[in-house]
Amino acid sequence: TTAYHAWAKARIENSFATFQQPLHHLIQLKKQEADLLGYKTHPYNALMNEYDKGLTVATVDKIFTNLKPQLVTLLDAIKNKPQVDNSFLHQHFDKDVQWKFGIELLKHIGFDFEAGRQDLSIHPFTTNFNNQDVRVTTRVDENDLGNMAWSCIHEGGHALYEQGLPTEEYGLPLSEYCSLSIHESQSRLWENCVGRGLPFWQHNFPLLKRMFPKQFEALTADTFYKGINKVQPSLIRTEADELTYHFHVMIRYEIEKMLIDGSITTKDIPAYWNENYQKYLGVTVPDDTTGCLQDIHWSHGSFGYFATYSLGSMYGAQMYASIKKENITTEASLAAGDTKPVLDWLRKNVHQYGRLYTSEELCYKITGETLTSAYFMEYATKKFTDIYTT
Repeated sequence: TTAYHAWAKARIENSFATFQQPLHHLIQLKKQEADLLGYKTHPYNALMNEYDKGLTVATVDKIFTNLKPQLVTLLDAIKNKPQVDNSFLHQHFDKDVQWKFGIELLKHIGFDFEAGRQDLSIHPFTTNFNNQDVRVTTRVDENDLGNMAWSCIHEGGHALYEQGLPTEEYGLPLSEYCSLSIHESQSRLWENCVGRGLPFWQHNFPLLKRMFPKQFEALTADTFYKGINKVQPSLIRTEADELTYHFHVMIRYEIEKMLIDGSITTKDIPAYWNENYQKYLGVTVPDDTTGCLQDIHWSHGSFGYFATYSLGSMYGAQMYASIKKENITTEASLAAGDTKPVLDWLRKNVHQYGRLYTSEELCYKITGETLTSAYFMEYATKKFTDIYTT
């Protein structure tokens, strides 16, 4: 599209001005689209509904309004504690050995290689042709083990969802995923609640140590666990840690909402972006390329998408709380190398229902409550308070 090429050129030139007018035109089209689709109370609802049926500004505002001050408080507390070291992730790691370790991680969480495969890509993604052919791609950086590990488990979570959809209902809504928010809940649950958890690495760290003995000879699973959960505000959304990530999303959500309802125009984006990155993350945005030009989404008209990333984390944490409540030995099982209790619960409570329910309906059915940020904050507060006080 014209907007995409303008965005790509703007990134090269490091100038939002190059993208501003094409983006303005695109937003006018998105406003027309919202009018044609129809909406109640807010035009942005129509666009968000393309990614998560029934999602409204009122719902997201409520979640984010509760989440934001609690995150600020937790981050302030973390800033005043001794910082954890994650330099061990930034050594030389042979690409082929990383690849083999990634395969082992996927097998460990239950990915079926008879119904899928893993390939390399610059940006990780998951795609499928049906639930018997699900492709995971991952990124491997020989100087950063985290790139491979987290993209592998994250995309693996997406892939497990696709593989778990009912085969006999192929081609019907029951064999399609519920929404992008629920899809993201699966990847975030596996990546963060499980994959960045201590029990998971109590089992998997010995394997990692055998595959990279030189890099990890002096390291313990506990030290590794703390390092992979280091909290550090940054400029780039896709490189953000589990906590600060949500500020990246909330800033984009507010910008999109205001662009669609006319509260701001495209010329206001850089200033609003830079001001809020400083306010919430304490980082100074040096240029447009690492600032408001960093995401591809706006260039192809994906307005209403960003909120699903954070909502996925909220849904994932709420589901994980239910998993642990129903099976109090969940984390003991993970520490013993058994991920089956988690996957079985997701197969039974999420995957089998396909698109039978909306996100909110599914959440209420399987957790007994509508979506709340409380479970994420409870999980995050305990996890990061423990990490930064021990």
